[in-house]
Amino acid sequence: MGERVFDGHSDLLCDVARRRLAGERQVLETRHLDTLRRGGVEGLVLALWASAPGETFWRGTPWADPADFRGRTEQLLRHGRAELAESKHFRPVRTVAEAEAARSAGQIYAFLAAEGMAAAGEDPDGVDWYYEQGVRLGMLTWNETNALAAGAGGDPSAGLTAAGRRAVRRMGELGMVIDVSHLNERGFWDVTDLADGPVIASHSNCRTVCDVPRNLTDDQLRRIRDTGGVAGLNAFHGFVHADRARQTAWTLALHAAHMAEVMGAEHVACGFDFCFFMGPGNEGAAGLEDAAGVPAFLRCLERLGMSERERAGIARDNLLRVLRQRLG
Repeated sequence: MGERVFDGHSDLLCDVARRRLAGERQVLETRHLDTLRRGGVEGLVLALWASAPGETFWRGTPWADPADFRGRTEQLLRHGRAELAESKHFRPVRTVAEAEAARSAGQIYAFLAAEGMAAAGEDPDGVDWYYEQGVRLGMLTWNETNALAAGAGGDPSAGLTAAGRRAVRRMGELGMVIDVSHLNERGFWDVTDLADGPVIASHSNCRTVCDVPRNLTDDQLRRIRDTGGVAGLNAFHGFVHADRARQTAWTLALHAAHMAEVMGAEHVACGFDFCFFMGPGNEGAAGLEDAAGVPAFLRCLERLGMSERERAGIARDNLLRVLRQRLG
């Protein structure tokens, strides 16, 4: 097996920013490149995550005011851009054509995504600001409730606000990919009712296997399928199974099998959400602690009877298809 992998949700910009704030340079090359190469990762979606004011990951660094979502996002962007500019092995991209050019040059391509758009506030031009920064995929919320919508940890009765509805429509006009991971259920249905193209859930598993709010019901999976979108498999241990002993790469493969049964394998992707570098409590499933475990995970899909074409779709092609449709 040699499937090339496109990870649709990566938090590596957080590690980059934290270490660069502490004076380190070339974080991707020295700390992550070898692991990504061993995992067959050819591309990433790098998330801008700036809406968790209680997060202790940044302790000891000159991180922006937790309430200053725009300032924190700009800080992530500044350090991410500097890191990528110094790198010979990673290339920022905005279209699939650019991604293919990077791959041909032997570089890992990197799209930018907003993991929560709290920095937009109620500003009618907030989505445009993200777009101007190079962001091509966006979630309205992380787990919080903000001026646009409520996340999975917010008010379950709250849907999209008027500003959130404007944001969804504007994302459609700009051709941005709308990501419903982290939205609560009411917000999910609001977004999918409004969206004019494929909707993705970049890093959400299925609730039938693990019943947590961050995972998706079968009805939600079918709605994503009906938009032409994909759902990305998340390796975070707590979203894989309630029983710690079953938080394994094999169980995540069972999520993939269930998704394929409900949606069709062509609507399943990868969004591994590796965040081991954030400290205890952020571990991946056993056997899939970081990108080096991805080949073994794909072998689990083969053991479940998935064809080479289905595995290649899940590993890379399905998400690229959606991005090609929206971004070119």
